[in-house]
Amino acid sequence: MAYYRRVGDVPPKRHTQHRSEDGGLYYEELMGEEGFSSDSALLYHRHPPSAIVDSRVWQLPEQATTPNHPLRPRHLRLPELFPGEGWRDADVVTGRRLVLGNADVRLSYVVAGRDSPLYRNATGDEVVYVESGEAVVETVFGALRAREGDYVVLPMATTHRWLPRGDQPLRAYAIEANSHVGPPKRYLSRYGQFLEHSPYCERDLHGPGEPLTAEGTDVEVLVKHRTSRGLVGTVLVYPHHPFDVVGWDGCLYPYTMSIHDFEPITGRVHQPPPVHQVFEGHNFVVCNFVPRKVDYHPLSIPVPYYHSNVDSDEIMFYCGGDYEARKGSGIAQGSVSVHPGGYAHGPQPGAYERSVGVDYFDELAVMVDTFRPLELGEGGLACEDSAYAWTWAGRGPAQ
Repeated sequence: MAYYRRVGDVPPKRHTQHRSEDGGLYYEELMGEEGFSSDSALLYHRHPPSAIVDSRVWQLPEQATTPNHPLRPRHLRLPELFPGEGWRDADVVTGRRLVLGNADVRLSYVVAGRDSPLYRNATGDEVVYVESGEAVVETVFGALRAREGDYVVLPMATTHRWLPRGDQPLRAYAIEANSHVGPPKRYLSRYGQFLEHSPYCERDLHGPGEPLTAEGTDVEVLVKHRTSRGLVGTVLVYPHHPFDVVGWDGCLYPYTMSIHDFEPITGRVHQPPPVHQVFEGHNFVVCNFVPRKVDYHPLSIPVPYYHSNVDSDEIMFYCGGDYEARKGSGIAQGSVSVHPGGYAHGPQPGAYERSVGVDYFDELAVMVDTFRPLELGEGGLACEDSAYAWTWAGRGPAQ
């Protein structure tokens, strides 16, 4: 994210002395991507950010996955993962249930009502979509306010915690990358400014506005990281609270962006999914489907044409509105459809014909396309609608 921000107290020149009012030195930390060769930020701490007093194992929630074999499309009913009032004792970090995953990205769902512990994902960036509810996300850079429809983009290794607000549960769809995530390169100038054809711009990105300071000793931070055997968790204990930053500047920081600020690109005939793209990571992309005027050629068919996923799995999270192409399939708010590579998919029976003459779609969905096959996590297996694969034919396997 090459969009410079400066927050709090920083010195006139980087890598020079920066002192408090009592004459003590602040401790400068460079947080940067790709070694020293990409976007970064400089943070100024009251205490050394590397000081720890303990390190022990954190047992991660279940991370195992099961291949989509035999191959078939799937419908996952995510609300079934959190029935009743159990959300009141769940938090956004430790309460996540893995829905789908591969070596590049993991998709999880959580319904939470409790403050999370401090957390740092050291495997890649996170993009968390807030389906409903509100939260304050406290980070080492400052606080963010997250509301329904917001993406919360958290750079790799950002220490943070989720604090739900209000009487309603916080429902969140977490996209955890094994890489960095940012706007599609075609939206940006060679210097990183959003171009005129981009469906969103810098004004739609909301970063922290002031430093966030907190006190505490022997403070625990949950860290998700990698070993040669896969994902593991560690609890690091710090002698001082990590939220001791007096100022920072740079082009790497957490921010929010509302799906409602995404301006859809439309045309006379049906536009392909890349026009809906909002983010990209290594071997996957994220797209928005938002309320919009649809195809206005006099002979247009507004719903998608049938298409084969030659190179990718297509994962659609239905988070609002009335998704025209899936009527009659059982898909509703909180559903996920899985249309894997090697399978031709498209509108449900009758949707193709019903869409003729329609000029507006009132739908809201977050799509993740991956370029390696996704496998089902324990959450995905627990909430599958086993009848979905046969809805185009009207019957299932012969008994």
